[in-house]
Amino acid sequence: MRLPARTTHHGPRATADQVLAGIDLTRKYFLVTGCNSGIGFETMKALAANGAHVIGLARSFAGATNACKKVGRHATPIACDLADLASVDAAVRTIRELDVPLDALVANAAVAIPPTLQVRDGTELQFLVNHIGHFFLINQLVDLVRTGSGRIILVAGRASITDVPPQGIMFDNLDGHRSYEPLRFYGQSKLAVALYAKELSHRLRARRIAVNSLHPGTTRGTGLYRNFALSKRMPMLAAQLFAKSTSQGAATQVFLAGSPRVAGITGEYWSNCRIASGNPLLSDRDLSRRLWRVSEQIISARAPSESLLASA
Repeated sequence: MRLPARTTHHGPRATADQVLAGIDLTRKYFLVTGCNSGIGFETMKALAANGAHVIGLARSFAGATNACKKVGRHATPIACDLADLASVDAAVRTIRELDVPLDALVANAAVAIPPTLQVRDGTELQFLVNHIGHFFLINQLVDLVRTGSGRIILVAGRASITDVPPQGIMFDNLDGHRSYEPLRFYGQSKLAVALYAKELSHRLRARRIAVNSLHPGTTRGTGLYRNFALSKRMPMLAAQLFAKSTSQGAATQVFLAGSPRVAGITGEYWSNCRIASGNPLLSDRDLSRRLWRVSEQIISARAPSESLLASA
C-alpha cells in the first residue's frame, strides 16, 4: 500500500540550498559521513552555508580535511573508514571529545557494486560499509543526539526495493561464499540500511528522535556505475544526462536533516522530499529485529574489545 505523500513546495529538481532557504541552523551540530565527495559534500556545504557546524567524516583524514576546508570554518574533519570497525570506534572517540550534542546525523557514505567479491572480517564489503559500519557508528553516538528534536537520516536508495534477494537479507550468505552478484548484494545492503532505520525509529520513539531513510534519486557525479561492465555501463551513463545534479541529489537528506517542516516525522522512507513507498519488507518487524541481532553479533565478534555497543 502506498504511503501518503507529504505535501512540500519542493519538487524533484529542488537543490539542497533551496530546501534550506530561510532556515537558520546557527548553533546546531550535524554529522555527515562520506563528506568528501558527491551528495555528501553537497549536504555538508548546504548545512554549513545556513550556519550549522558540520562534523565531516570521510575514509581518510586527508579527504575529510580537504572537503572541510572548502566549506570553511564551520566544519570539523574526522577520519572514519566504515570498512574498519577499529577506525569507526576511533572516530566515535574523537567525536565524543568535541563534547557537543548532535542535532542530526546523516549516514550518507556507501560503497557500490564492486565487480568481484571483497570480504573484510568475514563480511561482504558492501554490507559491511553500507550497513554494519553505520550501525556501529550510530549506535555508539545515539546518546549524543538531542532528545525531543534530534534526527537520524540514512541513505538507502531505490536499490533497496528493486535489487534485493527474494528473502530480503541472505543471512546464510553475508560473506558471499555461496554466490556473489554485485548489484544484488548492493541492494541487500541498502535494504539493510532502510530496515535499520525503521527499527531504530521504533526504539527511539520514547526519546522523540526522528529516524528516516531515503532515496536521493539518480544523481550525476556519484560514481555509482563505474564498476559495471562497459555493456551495462553505457545505458546507465546515457541516463545520467537526465539525472539530478549532486546538489539536487542531496536535497532530500538535507531537507530531513534541517527543515522544521518535517519535525516529528519518523520511520518513513522518502524520495524527492516526500514520503514514498519503500520496500514492503520494511513492515516486517521480525526481519528488522533479526537484522539487528545479527548486526550486533557481527560487531561483537570484530569490534575492538574495549568499545561499547549501545543498544538504542
